[in-house]
This record gives sequence, C-alpha cells and structure tokens, in this order.
Amino acid sequence: MLTLSAADVDKCLTYEGLVETLREAFRAGAVQPVRHHHTIERPRGSESTLLLMPAWSDFAAEEGDGHIGVKIVAVSPDNNAIGKPAVMGVYLLMDGKTGEPQALIDGQRLTLWRTACASALAASYLARPKAERLLVVGAGALASHLARAHKSQRPIREVKIWNRTPANAEKVAETLRGEGIDASVVDDLDAAVGWAHIVTCATLSTVPLVRGAMLSPGTHVDLVGAFSPTMRESDDEALSRASVYVDTRAGATKEAGDIVQGIASGALSPDDIKADLFELTRGEKPGRQSDGDITLFKSVGAAIEDLAAGIAVYRASKD
Repeated sequence: MLTLSAADVDKCLTYEGLVETLREAFRAGAVQPVRHHHTIERPRGSESTLLLMPAWSDFAAEEGDGHIGVKIVAVSPDNNAIGKPAVMGVYLLMDGKTGEPQALIDGQRLTLWRTACASALAASYLARPKAERLLVVGAGALASHLARAHKSQRPIREVKIWNRTPANAEKVAETLRGEGIDASVVDDLDAAVGWAHIVTCATLSTVPLVRGAMLSPGTHVDLVGAFSPTMRESDDEALSRASVYVDTRAGATKEAGDIVQGIASGALSPDDIKADLFELTRGEKPGRQSDGDITLFKSVGAAIEDLAAGIAVYRASKD
C-alpha cells in the first residue's frame, strides 16, 4: 500500500487535469451512498463533525476491476484558533475486486483539490466565458485553491479576497501575488460582491454573507461552505434571483444549509434546482442561458469526487 503525502498529491495533480477527470467521473457515474454525518459534542469549545464518504466504481459499467474508496474527515472549527486547518482527514483507496488497500492518501489535501476543481467544473458550465473578476469570500486553506481552479477555466485577471480577519485575507493575497496573480484584500463585502463576475465562498458561516440584492446581472455564485443544515453563506434573495445548480441533488437537499433553509423559507423549491453535475456533464440539462443570468452553484461535496481524485493520484504516483 502506498502512503501519499500532501506534497505527493500536489505533484500528481493539475487544476485543468483534475477538472477534466471530474467531468469524466460525473459522466460515467459511481455508487456513492449519502455520506455519514456525525456530530461530536465537546464539553468545552465547538462541536466537531465526523464525515465518512464511501464510493466505489459502478461495476456494472466498469471495464476491469475498478476501485473502492472511503474518506474519513473531521471538521473542527476551533482549530482555526490554534493555527490548524478546520478540516483533517485521510483517504483509503482499495482494489475493487479484492478489497486490497492500494493507497492511503492525505485527505485534507485531496479534499482541497477536488472541492476547488468541482467548483471550477461547475463554473465551466455556469460562469460567463469572459469572466475576469473573482471574489474569494473566506481565507481558509481552500481559498487559494479556489482561485487557481477558477482561473484554470475562466480568464481571471483580478482576484479580491474578503475575510472577517483581514490579516488572513492578506496572507492568501500574498500567496497568489507570488504566483503572478493580481490579488488584493477588500473590506467592503457588499461592494465586492457587486464588482465580481464570480463569487466563490468557502466559510464556516452560520449567517448569510452574500446578499442577493448586491449581485450584478451575469454573476456566478459558487457556495462551497455551509455543509450542514445549520450553516449558510447566501440569503433568500440570492436564491430567488439566481438559477440554482448543485453538485448532487440528494446531498444538497439534505445537507446544504443554503438549500435546506431556502426550501424551508419558501425562497426555493426542490423543483427550482435546474441541474446537478451529473446532468450538466452529460448534457441532459443546460447551464448558463445568457450573459445576464445570475447563476448559483451549491456544493456539499460528493464521494465520487474523492474517488476520482484518489484514483488520479494513485495512478500518477505509479507512473
């Protein structure tokens, strides 16, 4: 069994390449039960969340033996206070026929890559082709990956970062500037939302940050945080003004706070969801219809993404 570190993952993947890998994975499909979601209560501090995300090849359609994989993730919000990422985890990839372990992969880094590239995959259908201005809301470990992934699909020329702690936003901007990207920090979130062609939001917020009233015609909103029903990054007006898309219907309508709360308030109905990534990648449903449309993509993460990324890392590591 291979043990692959975060650095190994970085060496094995490119943003353009992983977006295409995910595109093919959603077209082909896989078996992916809705993820297990467990709350870990603590006597002091915030509760943690344990996520178990299994998936395996659709062996009825798979040529060869395929793979089985499971990601084990803990989300601990209090980690931010001690300078550690909120998301920790590992990914176990196994032979689809024998169950033999093939690789144990750094789950935190794999999650960053696949999450950012799933957003970029959605943007390839939903963002305007000439989108040049990107707003990143949140300055966690995912922020720079989202900027790079979106840049792989659209001609992004300028990136602005907003975060509740401006110093953390400046660290992200500095990293991106070191890569030749025009990046800066903003303190007026509403104004930045109105400025952006793409708004990508990756936070642990429980209150709306992206206000629909501030969105300009043609904006694409990419909501990555709010992975539980009690969390939220956008308000009802954003949902009602936008054409709404999700990564998977089952996951989004059960777990995504923006979607769950929007349905509960009446701002959105399940039938209002235009398509998921399976339908978009297979051409079964259309993406953006005009330059003036506001589009909104909500992801909660899908095990098929981890499986596809894990297989890609495993194969590249053997080359």
